[in-house]
Amino acid sequence: MLDDLKLIHERDAQDALGVVEKQWQQLGHDFGVDVSKFSGVRNIVLAGMGGSAWPAVYLNTWAEPSVPFEIVRDYKLPAYVGKDTLFISSSYSGNTEETLSALDEAEARGAQIAVISAGGKLAERAKAKPHTLYTIPGGIQPRMSSFFFLVALVQLLEPLGLVPKGKLTELQAAGDWLKGQITEWGPTIPTEKNAAKQLALELIGKSIVVYSGPKMFPAANKFKICLNENAKNVAWVNQYPEFNHNEFIGWSSHPVDKPYAVVEIRSNLEHERVQKRFVVSERLLSGKRPAPQVIEPKGESHLQQLLWTSNFCDFVSVYVALLNGINPTPVDLVEKLKVMLDQ
Repeated sequence: MLDDLKLIHERDAQDALGVVEKQWQQLGHDFGVDVSKFSGVRNIVLAGMGGSAWPAVYLNTWAEPSVPFEIVRDYKLPAYVGKDTLFISSSYSGNTEETLSALDEAEARGAQIAVISAGGKLAERAKAKPHTLYTIPGGIQPRMSSFFFLVALVQLLEPLGLVPKGKLTELQAAGDWLKGQITEWGPTIPTEKNAAKQLALELIGKSIVVYSGPKMFPAANKFKICLNENAKNVAWVNQYPEFNHNEFIGWSSHPVDKPYAVVEIRSNLEHERVQKRFVVSERLLSGKRPAPQVIEPKGESHLQQLLWTSNFCDFVSVYVALLNGINPTPVDLVEKLKVMLDQ
């Protein structure tokens, strides 16, 4: 089925596969925003939900900011937020109620504010105040615009000395490298030669559990997001070594035949003890859970492996959607939820 291009075009009416294939281009985007108004930043807080918060997880893991960086997925801010805080309000739609509520609080406390959005109420407020605004190009789903958000964060933080110099250059170079990697996963590549299609076929019809180590967790988390939103397929995520301290035991009981698929992202860049935990855990859980589908990220650097894994898993999630007979792009239930919350 995944080699039937006519059927793919019918089910993928809004060309999610085309968007996924072009994500590398986002890494070269120049927002051209002046950040000279910010000074004396002692901590960073980003408020965002879903795909608008994920890039902060990515940046925190890879770029290692020089001051504390907290991600808030809530209506309220930590008590320490004040004039020394760089508050980043992140929402693709610009209408995310939790993020707008957090912005109210940040303004009231006198925080230094930057906004990342494609429009909506958030962009309107940023222009009216004015707050520093990074305008994300519109027309695609938030989860498919994550690299735009990542670039915006680096273009904001690197000039302020809050992430190491050279991170933006590294990001752009890695984008060019990624362009050459994705050619193996597109819809015209037959299943027998296409690892993304092969993994999708292993996952179909099951609830999916994704595991990684700390270095690859941003990619694992993104995979969970896209399986849920693209494929409309329930998925969860966790990471080693935390997995071994609780969830590990959960696999040891009945039923033996569990209706799950397990995906493990095993990077050679993880701590050596984390790498060993994957191997030992698989041995101890043999016969007690499904054998894991293992993804081994390609790339020499941490960033390359993160980008490779994220883009590969995006292809997989879209192929799972097509196997489910689902259009990958719309998230109608989310829109209904928003309407009902406002009633």
